[in-house]
Amino acid sequence: MTDRRRRRTLVVDGSTAYLWTVGHRHGDARPCEEVLTLHRDGVRTRIVFRAGEGRYVGSVAYGHSGGVGDRHHHLNLNRPGVVRAFVDEAVARGLLPLDGDLDGWELFTAVAVGRAAAVTPGVAPECPPGP
Repeated sequence: MTDRRRRRTLVVDGSTAYLWTVGHRHGDARPCEEVLTLHRDGVRTRIVFRAGEGRYVGSVAYGHSGGVGDRHHHLNLNRPGVVRAFVDEAVARGLLPLDGDLDGWELFTAVAVGRAAAVTPGVAPECPPGP
């Protein structure tokens, strides 16, 4: 059995290292949340996905721990490629480094569409996935 909260390392550009974990949390009178936590140079950034209308997190229905999605896309926060895509998107928007919380849904669609385009050769990146 593995430790779901183990810290894993993601190296970006050959020299920038992030330690990262994925967790699930519940708050008083708040919906469930999946949290991708990034640690770099003493700064802790939490990318938070809160369940809500049309958005799901964690192991609801046929989901799994680390799963986040909406009506159109699903991402697994346990996959290093997905974490890298969130890091790249947050850096591109000037959001990293940040000591605090980021709303993961603000980055979600860009990451999901980018990941889908990456696995669909010959399709323009701005094209939505699907038939």
